[in-house]
Amino acid sequence: MLRSRIVPCLLMSNGGLVKTQKFKDAKYVGDPLNAVKIFNEKQVDELIFIDIDASVAGREPEFDRLRGIAVESRMPLCYGGGVSNAAQASRLIGLGFEKVSVSSAAFARPQLIREMADAVGSQSVVLTIDVRANGLLRGHTIYTHNGRRKQKLALADFCAQAAELGAGEIIINSIDRDGMMKGYDLNLARQVRKMFDGPLSFVGGAGSIQDMQDLIDAVGVVGAAAGSLFVFKGQFRAVLINYQRPTDLFGSGR
Repeated sequence: MLRSRIVPCLLMSNGGLVKTQKFKDAKYVGDPLNAVKIFNEKQVDELIFIDIDASVAGREPEFDRLRGIAVESRMPLCYGGGVSNAAQASRLIGLGFEKVSVSSAAFARPQLIREMADAVGSQSVVLTIDVRANGLLRGHTIYTHNGRRKQKLALADFCAQAAELGAGEIIINSIDRDGMMKGYDLNLARQVRKMFDGPLSFVGGAGSIQDMQDLIDAVGVVGAAAGSLFVFKGQFRAVLINYQRPTDLFGSGR
């Protein structure tokens, strides 16, 4: 039976880990391999790595660096950033990543989702959608390229298209709440749950364990992903990689 997952989401830039607020003001928070070693000991459900520079720079994933991460890791891994073809997805799976996330390239050419699903299986294909609230329309607008390019396609339409093309999971990333640690956008989460009946994860806003519980209460089985919660400690946001086991958070899990 599926249960909710507690997932650290780590951003990579120039070989290091960074944390942003509303996709801006990246702060260096450590070395990827050191973080993997710590999360290994904490028996993390899953770990997401996103290279925030790759798509903007138009380059492919840094496979040599990612090979080192995969070798060190003892937990399921998802990688996103610069993936633009099925061959790259296959190579990442071959390195030891269980899932490959695609974002900008899928908006440019949605058929890529089908090609990746055919190559590595739908269960390994993740679509990450970055959204920003649109106050006038009381909805959300999709952005790509690290929040720099606005997309015209409606969120509901793209979720439906992604499901039809074979995406095994969708990650919704709230730009407005990124790094703010004031809770997930639960209205957004409820809306997306109606749009896509496959595995869903949400990132952006978690500042406490209760925020994760609130997300699970709102939408059911879900991936509760977070960055700041797992890399900062205290009101002054001192850098400290940390994690609590899911059994500590939600009993036996749901």
